[in-house]
Amino acid sequence: MNLLCESGLELQNFMDEQRWKFCFIGGLAVIRWGEIRMTQNIYISLSVEFGDEEKYLKTLLKHFNSRIKDAFDFALTNRVLLLKASNNVPVDIAIAGFPYETEMIKRATFFLFQPECSLITCSAEDLIILKAFANRNKDWTDIESIIIKQNNKLDYNYITSRLFPLCELKEEPEIMDRLNNLIMMI
Repeated sequence: MNLLCESGLELQNFMDEQRWKFCFIGGLAVIRWGEIRMTQNIYISLSVEFGDEEKYLKTLLKHFNSRIKDAFDFALTNRVLLLKASNNVPVDIAIAGFPYETEMIKRATFFLFQPECSLITCSAEDLIILKAFANRNKDWTDIESIIIKQNNKLDYNYITSRLFPLCELKEEPEIMDRLNNLIMMI
């Protein structure tokens, strides 16, 4: 079993034991929905109600090593906890609390990455939304690969209805234009 699957299963088993709601996002989800690419980190979105962050963070920091000094304070400020799995694979846990994030986690499904490694990942549509919102060049490359691989299976109405308000909130409406242009080109 490769290191990513090993660490993914470790985290998934831990969160299942806690009965937490979560899903894998980032590189593992791209491997499922788009082009296979190198990724060295695990990215997880963890559903946490506003006000409960400290309880979750303390539980995670008791079980996993942090990658930075003052990880607890950093996570409270930035809503991302930077950890290491027991095999030293870097893990970023996004503290999710907004309604869209909760919906994304509910829509997540399992995918068999290799024998004995089934991990729960966000949907292709939700991955496009996350990547477009992040709006980095590497994210647009991932989005293009997802659109090509998924062909006509994507629910563009879902993507647009969730991404548009996020772009307004971020005050970057050009993200919608870039996505629409990419869809039209493919």
